[in-house]
Amino acid sequence: MIKKILPFVLLIGLVSWGIYDYVRSSDEGMKEQTEQQEEVGINQGNIAPNFTLETLEGGKTKLTDYRGKNIIVNFWATWCPPCRAEMPDMQSFYDKHHDEDFVILAVNLTSTESNRSNIQPFLEELGVTFPVLLDEENEVAEEYKVVGYPTSYFIDKAGTIRYKVVGPMNREFMQKQVKAMNK
Repeated sequence: MIKKILPFVLLIGLVSWGIYDYVRSSDEGMKEQTEQQEEVGINQGNIAPNFTLETLEGGKTKLTDYRGKNIIVNFWATWCPPCRAEMPDMQSFYDKHHDEDFVILAVNLTSTESNRSNIQPFLEELGVTFPVLLDEENEVAEEYKVVGYPTSYFIDKAGTIRYKVVGPMNREFMQKQVKAMNK
């Protein structure tokens, strides 16, 4: 009788071991995927690297000061025609949404400017009221691998990078991306 039951017991044991091994490897895969998404970096799904920059007014601001808000971090310069082209749409979008846990952080690539004194008149001419930060040593632009201007990162309320855009944006595009971040 034991000789007849033994093959079934072994078969059940092997099937059970296979199920256990499959579930364990699936759990480990999910854990790796979660850890990768929570990793600090500049790719979609990463936590955006924190930075501290001087504001145009002379104060200091950290990216993490805005945790809990949807953020567009926009790298730009006064001499950049596409940057100038997108600023009115960014201002319009900011005017409409800044009371809704949303902010634009305009990071000026100050090290590329011919003169720092060009920044304030540029902003006044375009009526920019969102926060402007100065990347005087180009450290943040290097960390975020900015190679084309403008470059924007859409960062959700948890600090996760959701989108990266190289080139100018319009208001409709910003609306679509921020709406998707709120889902």
